Parts: sequence; C-alpha cells; structure tokens
Amino acid sequence: MQAFLRDATEFLPILLEGVRLTILVTIGSLILSTFLGLIWAMMRVSGIRAVSRISAGIINVIRGIPIIVQLFYIYFVMPDLGVSLTALQAAIIGLGIAYSAYQAENFRAGIEAIDKGQIEAAQTIGMGWWMTMRRVVLPQAVRLVLPPYGNTMIMMLKDSSQASTITVAELALQGKLIASSTFKNTSVFTLVAVLYLVMSIPLILFVRHFEKKASRP
Repeated sequence: MQAFLRDATEFLPILLEGVRLTILVTIGSLILSTFLGLIWAMMRVSGIRAVSRISAGIINVIRGIPIIVQLFYIYFVMPDLGVSLTALQAAIIGLGIAYSAYQAENFRAGIEAIDKGQIEAAQTIGMGWWMTMRRVVLPQAVRLVLPPYGNTMIMMLKDSSQASTITVAELALQGKLIASSTFKNTSVFTLVAVLYLVMSIPLILFVRHFEKKASRP
C-alpha cells in the first residue's frame, strides 16, 4: 500500500494532465455531436422525403464506420486533401461526428414521442414548422432526451481514450507511457481506472437523477 501511495504521488501530476485533455476532448466532441445530431434529427423529421433520406444515409454511414477508422481518416488522410489538423482537433471532430449519429437517433426518438395532436394544434393557430419545433416540440423533447443524452456523455468520456491512437496524450495514453517506462503496471492502471471512475460517477448520478424525473407522471 505504501508503494502504491508513493507511485500515486509521483504519477498523479502526469496523469492529471491526461485528465485535462480527456475532459477537453469529451466536452468538445459532446458539443459538436449535439449540434450535428440535432441537425440530422431535424432533417429526419422534416417531412421532406429527400431531406429525410439524406439524413438517414448520413447516419447509417457514420454508424457503419468504426470510430478509430474515422479518427485515422481525419488525422492521416485529410492532410493529403489539404486539410491539416492537430491531433486534438482531429480527436474532437472525429468523436463529434461519430457520436452525432447516436445523438440524432436520441433526438429523433424524443421528437417523435411528442403527441402529434400538439403539433397539429400549433399549426392550426398559424405556427410554421420551425416555430412549432422551437416552441412546442423541442422544449418537451428535451425532458425525454436527457437520460439517453447523459448515457451518451458517459460513453464519450470512455471512448475519448481512442484519441490516444492519433497521439493525443489523454489519460489512457499517459498511463500507457508511464507504465511502459516504469513497468509499474498495477499502480499506473489502477490510478487510471480510479481517475476514470472519478470522472464517470458524477455523470452516472446525473443520468440516474433525470431517469427518475422522466419516469414521474
């Protein structure tokens, strides 16, 4: 135990820098995936067949390509096309695009769960499609979407470790580098696991709170 505490004192400052990058990647990709996911979802429920099919196609393509391949493509292939990004930028964009497909399905399910009678009533009093969405549908859909949205946040936090494959020195990569140079695998990866738990548990409690609220009549 004393050896572990000594290792923790030595390694924590380095791992905390990895935590900072992990949080940065998670927040950045969460914002991007929310923005894109909302666009895909609005296209799906627009009622315009061509637009809906384009959105469905985009979502299926994104979901059909592994996240790690998307990261490789953005970081290694895009420079050949004249678009050079830092590893951090590529990680945020790659994870954001990858998760936008899942966000879109969450948002679409929330929108379609709203009683269609409310939409018809809004249109009867002269509201257009966009105003109906903004004032009637989306405020109610948010309450339904929050639990799966929270689960997506947790998944993104853990999947941020995939950014290590394109040299982003987030928590998982920092742990791997320390372990490979010190051979103290038990101490290092125990610390990495604990730090992921410390970041994940507040999100898990957040999700549980909103699941309880959403289940109330």
